[in-house]
Amino acid sequence: MSEFSYWAERFKKGQISRREFLGRSAALAAAVGLGPTSFANFALADEPKKGGSARFGMSDASQNDTLDPGTWPASFAQAAFNGSLCNNLTEIAADGSIVGDLAESFEPSEGATKWLFKLRKGITFHDGKSLTVEDVQESFRHHMGEKSTSGAKSILSQVASIDKDGDGNVVFTLKSGSADFPYLVADYHLSIMQAKPEGGIDWQKGIGTGSFKLEDFDPGASIKMTRNPNYHKENKPYLDEFEFISITDPTARTNAFVTGEVDYMNDLEVKNMSLVQRNAGLEIVRVPSLRHFTFDMDTSVAPFDNVDVRLAMKYALDRDDILRKVFLGEGKKGNDTPVAPAMPFYKDPTPQFDYNIEKAKEHLKKAGLTSLDVDLSVAEAAFPGCIDAAVLYKEQAAKAGININIVREADDGYWENVWLKKPFSGVDWYGRATCDWLFSTVLAADAPWNSTHWKNPRFNELLIAARAETDQAKRAAQYGEMQQIVHDDGGMITLAFVNWNYGLSKKLGHGTIGGIFPCDNLRMTERWWMV
Repeated sequence: MSEFSYWAERFKKGQISRREFLGRSAALAAAVGLGPTSFANFALADEPKKGGSARFGMSDASQNDTLDPGTWPASFAQAAFNGSLCNNLTEIAADGSIVGDLAESFEPSEGATKWLFKLRKGITFHDGKSLTVEDVQESFRHHMGEKSTSGAKSILSQVASIDKDGDGNVVFTLKSGSADFPYLVADYHLSIMQAKPEGGIDWQKGIGTGSFKLEDFDPGASIKMTRNPNYHKENKPYLDEFEFISITDPTARTNAFVTGEVDYMNDLEVKNMSLVQRNAGLEIVRVPSLRHFTFDMDTSVAPFDNVDVRLAMKYALDRDDILRKVFLGEGKKGNDTPVAPAMPFYKDPTPQFDYNIEKAKEHLKKAGLTSLDVDLSVAEAAFPGCIDAAVLYKEQAAKAGININIVREADDGYWENVWLKKPFSGVDWYGRATCDWLFSTVLAADAPWNSTHWKNPRFNELLIAARAETDQAKRAAQYGEMQQIVHDDGGMITLAFVNWNYGLSKKLGHGTIGGIFPCDNLRMTERWWMV
């Protein structure tokens, strides 16, 4: 038995206090080179048990939220509707691996141009209807076609057909091979809902196969759900019910958490952590992630249609200063590629965009300018610290002759009214588990979520080629070139890669928390329990 297991066993038997267990475990974690972030997932929670109700304070609800899976732009809707109400064919486990969900197995053939997914037997929707292949087909087709505006449209552009192969088997035929396809079908838009007899899906009813059934949905305010007693995963969920409560303001959300109005809060700002640390009944959980914060320029409109203007804006930002003052050093400064250092095929482009006033002026001059005036749209809802980062950026860029007018947008409706619409805005990107998934979602020429409206022929050529490449060395070279292209030519200004920072009551139990998506890969209501 390891030393950690010894103390864990004593804690389970009540032979030592929680405080002593955490102290000894922290010392062991330090001894083997694990930081506090790694330790957060070693901390022993009580054994899962059923029952109880939890309240979650969420930062990013909108009055424009709907049950349409083609939307769901932020974690309030994603964790409720994808992570609780519905399921996908596959899901991302807490360790980042891809596992079956509604599909019990999946396997490729013909050079990964065909993928067969075998559905689990006995799965029913909340109204008792059995899951069918037709439900899967129509759920995917909802995001496909010329008229689709779904955030998943671009990742499904590689699908040529979706066919039924016997009872309970779905076959996807792709236009080219894709080893990453099982990851793509875990996208939170691709929830499986009931097919209508005339075609399409009946998303308006809010009926899924998920761990919870919808009881009440007040857009922009709250969501209430109760346990699905017929859920297909053994013993899950543990909670009887839960409620998501919209609290956009970070200070108000922190106060609600500290005073016990909610058991959990997302997007705990670093500057507010001291308030939480004073309360012995609360904990701060830092989860390593692929998340990054950006200021995105619309490259299809002036002045950002000029690459030298874009480069001037990149050199006029002091990322080290923002990382130090806004995020208090918690994170890694960006270099204008959305690929996180932890991802496969990551390659740091050159040069690192450091603060360089002379280079910023040089690129302005190449663009035929001596000064520049731009509006930057921001809000607390964009990402934690967005407004503070914008204020610093304004001060930094002014030295290069760039006047940034900060436009503080309304929090409610930010993702519907500002993102993808205003030419320069703050954006919170989750990242994705694979380069193909990431690039197809946010940088492909036809991607609905291409917020920079950037279209680079070479990049898009490589996107298709790398997807089908089986030689890993060649694929690495292709993805490396793509990262260099977006660094040199793209419209994303990446401030930093950061952790998911949560506040949890110690009344909430949990295991290892996933970090590909927020909220335990959107599955916290299914995976967590009341202690």
